[in-house]
Amino acid sequence: MKKVILAFDGSNFSEAAFEFARRLNELKPLLLTGVFLPQAELYNLWSYADGVGGLYIPLLENRESELVQKSVDQFEKRCRSNSIEFRVHKDFYDFAIPELKKESRYADLLIIGSEKFYENAGAKSPNQYLQFALQDVQCPVILVPEKFEFPENIILAYDGTEDSVFAIKQFAYLFPELTKKETFLLYASEDPEDDFPDKIQMEELAARHFSKLTFWKLDMNPKKNLRNWLMNKKSTLLVSGSYGRSGISQLFKKSFMKEVISDHRLPIFIAHK
Repeated sequence: MKKVILAFDGSNFSEAAFEFARRLNELKPLLLTGVFLPQAELYNLWSYADGVGGLYIPLLENRESELVQKSVDQFEKRCRSNSIEFRVHKDFYDFAIPELKKESRYADLLIIGSEKFYENAGAKSPNQYLQFALQDVQCPVILVPEKFEFPENIILAYDGTEDSVFAIKQFAYLFPELTKKETFLLYASEDPEDDFPDKIQMEELAARHFSKLTFWKLDMNPKKNLRNWLMNKKSTLLVSGSYGRSGISQLFKKSFMKEVISDHRLPIFIAHK
């Protein structure tokens, strides 16, 4: 049985994140822990970003506490009606992101509603709270848009790097139930003569885990065209490495992942060491 965290901020309950967890529970029962973080003022972000200290969150006012409790009640009701074993953690009155990091240390997976997580932080997507969460958490993450179709096929983003291989292995270890679905090991390059990096070794590894595996080469610039190609895919989950902690800025500034996240079209599995 896996321990899965659902993270909500304040009263922003993500229906999609819960639905994804419910579908996973149908495949194999899990322990679902609802983590209810406090709402925050955006200016508090900068002390955390500048390394001055933790991301300070002021004490919840009574009204906020009531709104959070509504989300907790909703979570508990949904879990009971779907026969999901659950826990609730909500005593976070300061340092929200560091507390989420600590929670993730004791979990197999974190699920976040990519559109709901601190949506009051502004229109920018992914917002800075989500970026910090993905940088700091110590378990794999699935980002779920509010409108999604549960995956019937899996795309493994592969570029030959240690991080992309690590993410693929983590996905296979966590979700053997999903490795039986149609799976595409995707490599993109503008050079038509360019082949999959370490193709023999990757085939030996991936074919042991994914029973319906296809190697798929796209002759395109991944930074320019892959986003548009992915937008047309339905019932798909994308598996991607984060290119390492030290390279987190590249994930959101230089790679296509930032745009894919902001499109809110498909669930994304991200894992880093």
